Amino acid sequence: MRTSANGNLLEVKDLRTYFETEDGVVKAVDGVSFEVRQGETLGIVGESGSGKSVANLSLMRLIPEPPGKIVSGSIAFRGRDILKLSPREVRAIRGQQIAMIFQDPMTSLNPFMRISRQLMEVTQLHLGHSKQQAREHAIRMLEVVGIPDAEARLESYPHEFSGGMRQRVMIAMALSCQPELLIADEPTTALDVTIQAQILELIKRLKGETGASVILVTHDLGVVAGMTDHIIVMYAGKVFEQAPTSELFEQPGNPYTRGLLRSVPDPAAEQGKLYQIPGQPPDLARLPSGCPFAPRCERVQEICRREFPPFVQLTSEHYSLCHFADEVYAESQRAA
Repeated sequence: MRTSANGNLLEVKDLRTYFETEDGVVKAVDGVSFEVRQGETLGIVGESGSGKSVANLSLMRLIPEPPGKIVSGSIAFRGRDILKLSPREVRAIRGQQIAMIFQDPMTSLNPFMRISRQLMEVTQLHLGHSKQQAREHAIRMLEVVGIPDAEARLESYPHEFSGGMRQRVMIAMALSCQPELLIADEPTTALDVTIQAQILELIKRLKGETGASVILVTHDLGVVAGMTDHIIVMYAGKVFEQAPTSELFEQPGNPYTRGLLRSVPDPAAEQGKLYQIPGQPPDLARLPSGCPFAPRCERVQEICRREFPPFVQLTSEHYSLCHFADEVYAESQRAA
């Protein structure tokens, strides 16, 4: 397997994906850069509208044009820039080398097609399976993801499965060709907590068995705590903080990250009102001139409203987009 010289399977640099709307240009992803190493799990977190899903749809070249457009940047997968490939070359990668678990399986699965056809066409297209080979492989994949009586359930329609079972079908489909990179876009949305835990444990187990790299997208920092090696925190289409998972949880260097961590319910804490970050995320078509988080930040200063913040390096792998990143990081060290 070919990776970059520093062992990265995926390198995203200065990615910008914009949407033309009646209200103006929405900069959904605006200068995002990150890497995914071979075999690691990267968490991408942030509130709804922060650009998480758009960034990953960009990786798959699934942005609808128009109104969307990948304006600039590079997405190097195994040393090849996906943005420079032809549609045919991208289709060869999509599903086989990079696969995605979408957040809503009911809209991702075709309601008019049996599960068998939807699973079988993946391996027929990418692996050249015959109909019989594809059917046997589909049954085996349903068994792998824990669906009982897989041979009989293969002929069901999506509406005949529960939400958790539909998500398992999506995981089976995504893993059918043993991709090198699996993107899980909020895979536990709308599932109850018990099923959430089962789905996350399933992804973790299958990652260990296949050796795939994983990008786990979520708005919940609690979900990524035990699942990821590194985390990037997105806000207003930008990376606000990135760090190894343990370091980000113990010593955050950005006020927005601290706000997200405070929003995670703590079962050991005294009962009381849950914390929430004040205000609402900004309108991406009308961003303020300074820091996008300034109107909601508890430690905002005049420079925050006036000037866009620098991306400050705190440790060898820890960066924060904040005028006062060093101070916030020092405060977190003292509190740790």
